[in-house]
Amino acid sequence: MKDDYFIPPYNDLMGDILKKHTAEGGMDNLKGQGKPLSQEYFSGDTFQHFQRIAKDAGYKPHWLKLQHDIRDEVMAIAASPLSAELETRIDQLNSKIFAYNQSCPPPMQKGSVSLATIQSAIERWQ
Repeated sequence: MKDDYFIPPYNDLMGDILKKHTAEGGMDNLKGQGKPLSQEYFSGDTFQHFQRIAKDAGYKPHWLKLQHDIRDEVMAIAASPLSAELETRIDQLNSKIFAYNQSCPPPMQKGSVSLATIQSAIERWQ
């Protein structure tokens, strides 16, 4: 008796997406197609290659977009007059900070914000 039912089927989702995209002609007119890669792409490790290619393509990581949103919101809250909705906005801001801290590199993590610390938060998020 075989134990094949214990082995889950292999699903190559990204491979399937690429095959479908290629079949639809999505890979026909890529920039640099048919040209040799420069030697700099062969130095370093795979992650460095990904970062270089992503940067060249204009990609920004999710945590960097969040950092800009948080910075703008901190500035807006600091400029707002005291009101009842300010606590709600700070709670929403702290939720964004929590999501930021989960996705950014550990040295870039920052603490939550309160009404008492909003001025120091401006300096931290600049």
